[in-house]
Amino acid sequence: MNNSNFTKIIDNQEVSLFSLKNNNGFECQITNFGARIVSFIVPLETQNNIDVVLGYDHIEEYQNDDYYLGVIAGRYANRIANGKFSIEGKEYSLIANNGPNSLHGGQKGFDKVVWQAHAFLNENEEESLELSYLSKDGEEGFPGNLLVKVIYTLTNENQIKIDYQATTDATTVLNLTNHAYFNLKGAGEGTITSHELVLNADYFTPTDEGAIPTGAIRSVINTPMDFRTPQKIGERINEDYIELKQGIGYDHNWVLNKKNNELSWVATVTEASTGIELKVFTTEPGVQFYSGNYLNISNGKNSKSYPSRSGFCLETQHFPDSPNHDNFPSTVLNPGEIYTQTTIYQFEV
Repeated sequence: MNNSNFTKIIDNQEVSLFSLKNNNGFECQITNFGARIVSFIVPLETQNNIDVVLGYDHIEEYQNDDYYLGVIAGRYANRIANGKFSIEGKEYSLIANNGPNSLHGGQKGFDKVVWQAHAFLNENEEESLELSYLSKDGEEGFPGNLLVKVIYTLTNENQIKIDYQATTDATTVLNLTNHAYFNLKGAGEGTITSHELVLNADYFTPTDEGAIPTGAIRSVINTPMDFRTPQKIGERINEDYIELKQGIGYDHNWVLNKKNNELSWVATVTEASTGIELKVFTTEPGVQFYSGNYLNISNGKNSKSYPSRSGFCLETQHFPDSPNHDNFPSTVLNPGEIYTQTTIYQFEV
């Protein structure tokens, strides 16, 4: 990936491309526009290196991207119904950008701002990139001046480790995630329906036609949402099941089997044709598995196209629309508190 394609002034701030490398030949490239993962290179013994992350070749294409490729989504990742929520009896109205709803932070969420970047070596001599952003009070309708910091580290265990931290000066809601689309056959090398997926979740949150949770927490047993044992993504994706029909495939939040906010394993994806395996670990209570149903990109990297279901997301998160459901884990952040979260994407060949 050519750095000159990513060098630009946006909102009077400098945008660049940053590369993290480890001792095993893995490489992760990130731009500070939207704090996005642009590529992740997996070295294979039997063939050329494979880039397993969907993206574009130029920063201008990211400026026009509507698919949230690789971004840090916020302030509130996923949806808030009707763009409204209340804190201590006061109602807040957000910018609606997904029908009547607010999606991934609104019209100009964290995906469309320039983050301050600082590259460094961590205590294990692993390459890291710290990205920070001050979201001002009232931005997209959210209360409080929110200072967000995200650290990407490419470890020598072939992990993209993402550490999040945030503080606010007024009570607000916060839900952050990474929205990378993966294809373990390589970006632009067909669909992901042959990938096998395991999710460590006995329950999911069903949604209405607008992909807003109903508030129910439903068992996966005897449904095509059951990934407790390895299942090919495409095996049941077209079944006559209301949750799949509404979203033309998988686009749901799974309730993870875990205790509190411990860092634990939540998902494994494998692709037999390349032998690449991806394991996901998180401190978050949920994960949004999205099978890329609405992808329709003709100008991907290296002139490749990304049609429907050519990438999948595993967005570790709190639940969609949590501020409007008292039975969901709270996303409220108060002054004096520190929001922290860690998510790891670990690759094995």
